[in-house]
Amino acid sequence: MKTLEINIENNLAVVALNRGRSNPINLEMVLELISAVKELEANDEVEGLIISGKEGFFSAGIDLIEVYHYNEQQSKDFWTNFLLMQTTLVSFKKPYVAAITGHSPAGGCIIALCADYRVMAKGSFIIGLNEIPVGIIVPEAVFHLYSFWLGKRKAYQYLLEGKLLNVDEALQEGLVDEIVEPIDVLTVAKKKLKVYMKMNPETWRQSKLNLRKELISQMQTDQSETLNKMLEKWWSSETRLSLQKVIDQLTKSVKN
Repeated sequence: MKTLEINIENNLAVVALNRGRSNPINLEMVLELISAVKELEANDEVEGLIISGKEGFFSAGIDLIEVYHYNEQQSKDFWTNFLLMQTTLVSFKKPYVAAITGHSPAGGCIIALCADYRVMAKGSFIIGLNEIPVGIIVPEAVFHLYSFWLGKRKAYQYLLEGKLLNVDEALQEGLVDEIVEPIDVLTVAKKKLKVYMKMNPETWRQSKLNLRKELISQMQTDQSETLNKMLEKWWSSETRLSLQKVIDQLTKSVKN
């Protein structure tokens, strides 16, 4: 795979996001992540999953520089599969721990939110969902996922504000479960995953599915109406102008 590195050892799979310095999410990464997670779920030798990033970045979120230039069909494919990726991760029946190695806004945060447990690196990093300020309509499924961990009131407020939290705030709000030194993130994530893996697998997995039954159902609801509204807004002149300003800033920061 071009955007992921997969390593399986002692029945534990580590999927490392591996696309550039900041792991921006494009259509290729979304499709590869869906495929990898489905294959790992079907692999009886794999008992647990960790998704990790790179030093300083878990994922910077959607690659706006690339996605902005997708044509209409590519844009529809991207957003359709992005929502499918979220559903696939939420429905993953085996233990899944996110090793958040750095910044994790927007799409990066969504990948982490699907996990059963989140370990984040200490440092001046941010995590959260800032889609609205960028000009992206928040799907109802994202609200359900966010509120599953934060509660409806805070999820509602934070989404409308596009609030990004620092590491300490994320721990306090329950967005992450543990913060450790950057060098220890993967080690601690593996330790936690092994705790889950020691339990009776069928009992653990069925219990997870029971506890997530409502959330999974919400993820699997037909989202075509929401998707159409997202795409309509995505192609509006107002949003394109807003996105172009964000891209100009991103391009300038990359050059510097």
